[in-house]
Amino acid sequence: MNIKRAKQEIINTVRAYLAKDEFGAYRIPAVRQRPILLMGPPGIGKTQIMEQIANELDIDLVAYTITHHTRQSALGLPFIEHRSFGGREYAVTEYTMSEILAAVWQAMERSGRKEGILFLDEVNCISETLAPMMLQFLQCKTFGNQRLPEGWIIAAAGNPPEYNKSVREFDVVTLDRVKRIDVKEDYAAWKEYALRRGIHGAILSYLDIRKDHFYKVEAGPEGMQFVTARGWEDLSEILHTYEALGLTADREVVGQYLQMPAIAKDFANYLELYAKYRRVYRVEEILNGSWEPLRARELAAAPFDEKLSVLGLVLSRLNESARAAWQLDQLAGLLHESLLRVKAALGQTPAAQILTAELAGLDRQIAAKKEAGSADRQGMQLLNQAARTLEGYLHTLELEAPVEPFDRLKELFAETLDQRAAAADETGSYLANAFAFLDESLPGSQELVIFATELTAGFYTSWYIETFGCEAYFAHNKDLLFADTENALLGEIAAARAAQNGTAGEALEL
Repeated sequence: MNIKRAKQEIINTVRAYLAKDEFGAYRIPAVRQRPILLMGPPGIGKTQIMEQIANELDIDLVAYTITHHTRQSALGLPFIEHRSFGGREYAVTEYTMSEILAAVWQAMERSGRKEGILFLDEVNCISETLAPMMLQFLQCKTFGNQRLPEGWIIAAAGNPPEYNKSVREFDVVTLDRVKRIDVKEDYAAWKEYALRRGIHGAILSYLDIRKDHFYKVEAGPEGMQFVTARGWEDLSEILHTYEALGLTADREVVGQYLQMPAIAKDFANYLELYAKYRRVYRVEEILNGSWEPLRARELAAAPFDEKLSVLGLVLSRLNESARAAWQLDQLAGLLHESLLRVKAALGQTPAAQILTAELAGLDRQIAAKKEAGSADRQGMQLLNQAARTLEGYLHTLELEAPVEPFDRLKELFAETLDQRAAAADETGSYLANAFAFLDESLPGSQELVIFATELTAGFYTSWYIETFGCEAYFAHNKDLLFADTENALLGEIAAARAAQNGTAGEALEL
């Protein structure tokens, strides 16, 4: 199965393992909660989905790459304990708490949550000395004489032997005690993640044209050559940063991430074309509605690959704009929740004191994510933005000392709502202008169908259309027979984004 389906399978399993009966006991006892074993090629996102799952289910996550551990750090150190048996005293060997289990207890103390996932990566690459201990842990959920806390689920990941020479084959005894999920690379599933993650537009445009270059592992004359999802994502990070610094990523830079020379060369050449199309077609002018008629004629006469690349440029910029609107929407939601708590507590506690407590709570969440090594950069940015905004509110109250502090807070919050509205208006204008340009250059074409389809598939663009609407989008979809009615389209978008938790354009009244 692909990584998207695997993620849902794991979510369903975790929900089942944590389900309780009417007496508060877990419906599936711990001894029957088989550890989840996620097996698949490297670099397809096995590790990333565990953090996503923990965030979506609001449980803790402690992650370890087990190959980095010795028997002592995983099992604990032995010490002598004296015990009495049958009236005689004996020296008995016991073990200190495992570093891994200690991390679980620390996570619970830090977050206050009692349930979570302990994720062990590269579990089938352990050393000979760790193998018996790992079998014991998978079977009994204990390291030495220390047990994994109740409410914690074991998940592990490994690579098939063809990808890693260090892999140890699991025997039937072990496999009969795990819930094995096999995953494989899948560009369509990864693209959904990539659109939300903000993967560089050149990469998505290239892979839309060269889907067979998404994931490859082959033996070459100089050893293994490979291109993985992880490689594309890390390359995206360096491309974004190079652009911000005014640097150029050439073939040598690309080859440091895509370790298959033929694909690295092909993408590096495409990257140069992508930069050329950006200069020639002037995407900002298209979105601002100030393009020259010459641009539309040039696109109409361009080859299909060039048309797709220009569509990719436009879609990438639209995705950035919709993402900014979404971020402000989410920020408004967080601030709204905090201010409602301030309002509810007014009369018993001064507003500044409540704001201070709210700010401290956000800072604790930020610190916890940092300590856990969270890869959720967007979540971190949102929490930081909310914390700094509340900090500004608090500073204003302390500086102005208004007679009615909550009225002043409402005024400050209104500024955030105005920013959200302005971002939404800008995205709406961009969408309308993009459709107008494509109408002029590619009327009634298959490229317009592709454009509308990509807007539906994109997390942020579909969120925007569902929340704020887009007349041009619905009109073109109807004309192109992409869907029968506006309601059907909205239902399609909502179904694709059922797991999304946004404020969805709520009034957010205080």
